[in-house]
Amino acid sequence: MANFGPKDIKKLREMTDAGMMDCKKALTAADGDMDKAVEWLRDQGLGAAAKKAGKVAAEGAIGVKVEGHKAVIVEINSQTDFVAQNDKFKEVLNTVVNHAFENNLPDAEAINASEINGQPFSEYLSLQIATIGENLVVRRAALINGDEKTAVNGYVHSNAQNGVIIEAKCDSEKTAEAMTPVLKEVAMHAAAMAPSTLSYKDFDPKFVEEETKGRIVAIEKENEELRRLGKTEKNIPQYISMSQLTDEVMAAAEEALKEELKAEGKPEKIWDRILPGKIARFISDNTTLDQEQCLLDQKFVMDDSKTVLEYVQEKAKAAGGTADIVHFVRLEVGEGIEVEEEDFAAEVAAQMGK
Repeated sequence: MANFGPKDIKKLREMTDAGMMDCKKALTAADGDMDKAVEWLRDQGLGAAAKKAGKVAAEGAIGVKVEGHKAVIVEINSQTDFVAQNDKFKEVLNTVVNHAFENNLPDAEAINASEINGQPFSEYLSLQIATIGENLVVRRAALINGDEKTAVNGYVHSNAQNGVIIEAKCDSEKTAEAMTPVLKEVAMHAAAMAPSTLSYKDFDPKFVEEETKGRIVAIEKENEELRRLGKTEKNIPQYISMSQLTDEVMAAAEEALKEELKAEGKPEKIWDRILPGKIARFISDNTTLDQEQCLLDQKFVMDDSKTVLEYVQEKAKAAGGTADIVHFVRLEVGEGIEVEEEDFAAEVAAQMGK
């Protein structure tokens, strides 16, 4: 006896836009299981949702929601930018963001495995695919859920192509409240400057070593061209990250700077006024990787006289406490998705040859 009825066939048809008989065959093969029926249709290449599910979804939008000490960020991909800008897609994004927020779903896997509005999320998404007419993928998501001493905020860029959520652990509830708008500024900074990690402490030593070699080779090649053109050559740094500036390295650098001052004829009694600036310059010149990729070590876009870390510490001190940014998530639409370039002429030729 079949474990489905006319209502199930109708529901599957609405979800996938497949033919009535195909829906019946799918439910028969799946013994009434709706998810398996959708998979069956997909395997057979039947139905709008089934067909669209095979298309690469590399466009889309980012959604962010922040309330109190909680924030969520979600990336939903579509096949075209055009669809990502329509109201129906935006409604789906908003629904999914709220669903993740209200149910404390920590990632895309949890969202895709959840139930929404009394139905499996996969069914809900299949219905949206059939309605919108393009494949949709809930690709990435993250959740921050802090306590009263946690400052939380987020930002999504006006074009919804990238977004950030961020948290800082504070010494008190009062400091956390004062730091909340500061974190909005830092989230905006992260959206614009695209840091890949929080601190230089997160780098793998092997990565830093290989990156150093690569940068030195690149600058040396550039300098060859500058020499040929009679232009000023670029300085080749010894190091590129604070993780390389050990106590021994810094001691040697200080001695070298003292020798420079001595050679310049600067009186030793004024060295203590000159050295801090030169040491700061040495650090700046030899931490370019950190400045590019580490949030806390980047120059703050709203005040480039300070790093993000220094700006946050300054604001926390002004609020009478301390705050440490411990985590952030930045998502940009389509990061890492490889889209195969379609050769339209070849496709037409292949069709003509059939």
